[in-house]
Amino acid sequence: MAPLVPGTLSPTRSVPARIARPEYVGRKAPQPYTGPEVQTPETIEKMRIAGRIAARTMDAAAAAIVPGVTTDELDRIAHEYMCDHGAYPSDLGYRGFPKSICTSVNEVICHGIPDSTVLADGDIVNLDVTAFIHGVHGDLNATYLVGEVDEESELLVERTREATRRGIAAVRPGRQINVIGRVIESYAKRFGYGVVRDFTGHGINTSFHSGLIVPHYDSPHATTVIRTGMTFTIEPMLTLGTYQHDTWPDGWTIVTKDRKRTAQFEHTLVVTDTGAEILTLP
Repeated sequence: MAPLVPGTLSPTRSVPARIARPEYVGRKAPQPYTGPEVQTPETIEKMRIAGRIAARTMDAAAAAIVPGVTTDELDRIAHEYMCDHGAYPSDLGYRGFPKSICTSVNEVICHGIPDSTVLADGDIVNLDVTAFIHGVHGDLNATYLVGEVDEESELLVERTREATRRGIAAVRPGRQINVIGRVIESYAKRFGYGVVRDFTGHGINTSFHSGLIVPHYDSPHATTVIRTGMTFTIEPMLTLGTYQHDTWPDGWTIVTKDRKRTAQFEHTLVVTDTGAEILTLP
């Protein structure tokens, strides 16, 4: 299959004025987050709302995934769903990102920009959706099959979903955060998959990316102790080949250096006394 090439961007979609914007919209970069990683019950409840809207948005867009649909059409569906439910698409305007979700096809690891690209039978595509409402963000993604997909790609997707589940199951208060990556990398190595290192899970709350880093490999530097009430994402990116990457000239689209396929899943979590609660469920 030929490598992906950039398509044509449609005009920027508008958001009704009644919908509150994150502070970074219209600015080059967000303000650094200086708050706590442990959130109040009130903030967590707001994040449940944001996460639920994000999850339902993704379901709405994913229902349109068929051979022949453009990634821009998936963006339109997601954009309108979030706006219709009072949420701002967190991606739109984040560090200048031009669209409302990310659509990462085949060899695109993450941050693919929706455009005129037409999905073909046999492709895989990741939808990454984040909703901002009540001053907080809810962030998730998932990889979908387009039509009839080869067994190697289908297994990659299934196993990446399972790696994400295992990473979530490893969360416990008192453990270092690198236990998450240790579990994910150990599972991925059973199949010879690469585990992307340069893009990670992250703290999330009133900030889209709080500064907390959640590696998906066994990093000796990720020694932050997990505490009840912390909110962050787990979002492993597994590859059929190398974990190394190239960046397209757009400054956003990240592709595997060997152009082999990659899959990803993500949820936003809150740490409980006994494990983790997924906040991004429909």
